[in-house]
Amino acid sequence: MKYNRILLKLSGEALMGERQYGIDPKRLAEYANEIKQITNEGVEVAIVIGGGNIFRGVAGASKGMDRVQADHMGMLATVINGLALQSALEDADIPTRLQSAIKINEVAEPFIKRRAIRHLEKGRVVIFGGGTGNPYFTTDSAAVLRAIEINADVILKGTRVDGIYTADPEKDSQATKFDFITFDDVLRKGLKVMDTTAFTLSQENELPIIVFDMNKTGNLLKVISGESIGTKVNL
Repeated sequence: MKYNRILLKLSGEALMGERQYGIDPKRLAEYANEIKQITNEGVEVAIVIGGGNIFRGVAGASKGMDRVQADHMGMLATVINGLALQSALEDADIPTRLQSAIKINEVAEPFIKRRAIRHLEKGRVVIFGGGTGNPYFTTDSAAVLRAIEINADVILKGTRVDGIYTADPEKDSQATKFDFITFDDVLRKGLKVMDTTAFTLSQENELPIIVFDMNKTGNLLKVISGESIGTKVNL
């Protein structure tokens, strides 16, 4: 395997499957099977998942809700998604731990860097919930932060498109895909990979990002094996 320890970033919307909102058990089971393929190869896996399928803080704030309150609701949504994913992984016989950036001891461990790394070394999948624990920061920022803290080799951003394009491929049929692009080129071209805070943090710490289609069976294993899947962002 090309990568030994990875941070997999999933959006909350990815868990909806074909639904309009909420969590699709079928999609969870598919993701669990994809993750099992790479854990069977000895890859250490950490996961950060969003909460957009349940609640999105910015949307709440735009409708008059206090932004801090809205963001805390979003953090709780990521814990709900983390519990759902943990259940699906354990159904697939994958040992899993859920750690939260906000204290919710009845359902999740508090985030402790050394404990998280120890879980990974023991072959457990670690899910990081609660974002960074702070309002005004996205789960993209949480993903990069946790990846740096656990010394991950790469961030894998699983999406519903197969990489980074010159424009939105769902809206522009002329959009072309990048197989590789530098951090500087992403910023210069104004491409949306992650929010600016997360992207800059990744760049400063020389942490590569691979954007790929998580919904295509076998893609996760192909990425880990070093195949040219999706788009790689590096220095």
